[in-house]
Amino acid sequence: MAKKKLTIREKTIFDGIFTKYFLKFIFTLWFKIAGWKLCKTVPEGAGVAIAAPHTSNWDFVYALGAAILQDIKIYFSVKESLCRIPVLGTWMMYLGAIPIDRSSKGVGQVEQIKQFINSQKLNRVFFLFTPEGTRGPVPKWKTGFYHVAQGCNLPIFLAKVDYLSKETGVFHTFKLTDDRESDIRAIQASYESVQGRFPLDQYPPYTGRMPKISEVEAKIIKALYSFKGVATEVEISAKVKLGELSTTMLDYLIDKGLLEKSLNSDKNGEPTYQLTFAGRGCFLHLPPNA
Repeated sequence: MAKKKLTIREKTIFDGIFTKYFLKFIFTLWFKIAGWKLCKTVPEGAGVAIAAPHTSNWDFVYALGAAILQDIKIYFSVKESLCRIPVLGTWMMYLGAIPIDRSSKGVGQVEQIKQFINSQKLNRVFFLFTPEGTRGPVPKWKTGFYHVAQGCNLPIFLAKVDYLSKETGVFHTFKLTDDRESDIRAIQASYESVQGRFPLDQYPPYTGRMPKISEVEAKIIKALYSFKGVATEVEISAKVKLGELSTTMLDYLIDKGLLEKSLNSDKNGEPTYQLTFAGRGCFLHLPPNA
């Protein structure tokens, strides 16, 4: 007898009264007492969410709290065989498990998510991935999240659990470009300033807090990101709408490793500037109106 096909469950624990009222009250009280706060960004619609750094089981608890408090629905991938275990499998599907069948006849992860998206009117639905894949030290990220985002034409929601600032939630909605390697390096750079529960175990390595920058310097970072390449001081000044751009500001950003002066000048011999990967990572933490 053929096995019943398992698909993503529409109604999960996030739709129940228990979560919407009781758990929301518990997390509201807990966050207030413990001094934790939520990121101000709350993306709408569906997206692939990555949560990093992942060094402790407590990461899931704080991430779950942020999701419940902001009315976000989470789905996560597991092996289909686990979803077929009596009781346990039913419970996992209710929690939001996406059953992945690795056999040649199985429906792939990308196809399942695409079918689910096409059949639903989604509002704040995250398909969650932990790129480190484990709580222990790792030498690199697993980049399946990028493949899924690309295959499903979804943005990547960058989520964090920062134990230094006691802040959790999504801090940026990342839209993919045509440069996969550059995208991933920029995303990773944004997590270098997020402190996990055990900083020595996180990847990419924790490098400390981002340097404090002024509102104008934040606009310079944002302007350079929009150029997607190099720009002269005049071009930057025009984009930021400053009468005269201070060289001191550029030197400060260079000194902090967020900006670099290009070896190649423009056709008029003017020096050009571009963001480092640390600078791109810094941009991802800037609020929309920065």
